[in-house]
Amino acid sequence: MIFERSEIFIITEVLFIFLRLGLTSFGGPVAHIGYFRQEFVEKRKWLDSESYADLVALCQFLPGPSSSQVGMAIGLMRAGAAGAVAAWLGFTLPSAIALIALGLGVSVFDLATHSGLLHGLKMVAAAVVAQAIWGMTKSHCTDIKRALIGVVSAAAVLLIPSSLNQVAVILASAVVGVFVFSTQERIHPNHSHTHIHIPVKRSTGLILLSLFGLLLLTLPLLAIQIKSYPIDLFAKLFQTGSMVFGGGHVVLPLLQSQVVPTGWISNDTFLAGYGLTQAVPGPLFTFAAFIGAASNQSPSGWIGGGLAVFAIFLPSFLMVIGIMPFWEQFRANTNIQKSMMGVNAAVVGILLAAFYDPIWTSAVLGLQDFAMVVLFYLMLQLWKLPPWLVVTAGAGLGYFL
Repeated sequence: MIFERSEIFIITEVLFIFLRLGLTSFGGPVAHIGYFRQEFVEKRKWLDSESYADLVALCQFLPGPSSSQVGMAIGLMRAGAAGAVAAWLGFTLPSAIALIALGLGVSVFDLATHSGLLHGLKMVAAAVVAQAIWGMTKSHCTDIKRALIGVVSAAAVLLIPSSLNQVAVILASAVVGVFVFSTQERIHPNHSHTHIHIPVKRSTGLILLSLFGLLLLTLPLLAIQIKSYPIDLFAKLFQTGSMVFGGGHVVLPLLQSQVVPTGWISNDTFLAGYGLTQAVPGPLFTFAAFIGAASNQSPSGWIGGGLAVFAIFLPSFLMVIGIMPFWEQFRANTNIQKSMMGVNAAVVGILLAAFYDPIWTSAVLGLQDFAMVVLFYLMLQLWKLPPWLVVTAGAGLGYFL
């Protein structure tokens, strides 16, 4: 592919804008969407408020990291497919590099020998997930029907703890949503749609969506047939990126069920890495970089971390670019909106189950631990302290106490 000089300039502009955002955007996906709006709607005028709201709605409908997908879509609209890649690279590289380095540090220095430091990070992870559950409950479990879907989903995942069961719960909740919610209850009953310019042909979109479906079906089979760690890692993380609705913290339970039971990484190191992830800017899905780098399999380190990051984000590329040419029809379908209400309620339940096991059961071993988790929660939720500061405080207090 040959780019004109003006196109190269625009792609480079997209890369460096998102690189700056990737270095400075703390606070998780909701905060990231706010940063993007300030940058691209208010400051640069790349798109208007209604179009930006449509993009956010699109990425909330799709599985995967919602803020990263919004960034990909903005890059796509600005500079085509190369712009989407540039936006993803800029926003993802800072946190991915930091987490690979932290994963290497864990494997070299053996974090498990520093039990206080490790336990402090686990308590921070408990506080972070509790905050996420509270925020998502207020958004996605606002009535008795959605609350019931959430509770039943949590019970189902706790009774049968496996990644396949989590996927089954999500799919079942999507079907339930179509039948239990009315047309008036759908997500955007009165939203006035604006047209979004998408520089992608429908035929290209169909090819990418077909490729996504093909990989989702064949990668697990390939991993079974070919006993290879890199293929198995890629298949599991591709599946995770394809099945996590809600983005951000929701990746925790499915990712844990994929990589801890295999023995690639211990549960303690997994939770410690999740705590460390809160201290870096950028998308939370780059937690995969820590897992790939800290794995006791080969390749690990930089190669393993890079492979893990590519695998977990690849579904988002294929789905965002593939579905955007069809978004006008997709967002008008009331059954899809109702099914997503069921899915969103289910992911709250799945996250609640993960909060209990493995997070609470391993982080809260007594009254002192309970008090520390409450303190960290208040620091995040009530006092609005930056996550990196809470992580630092948790590691330090855990070490000294």
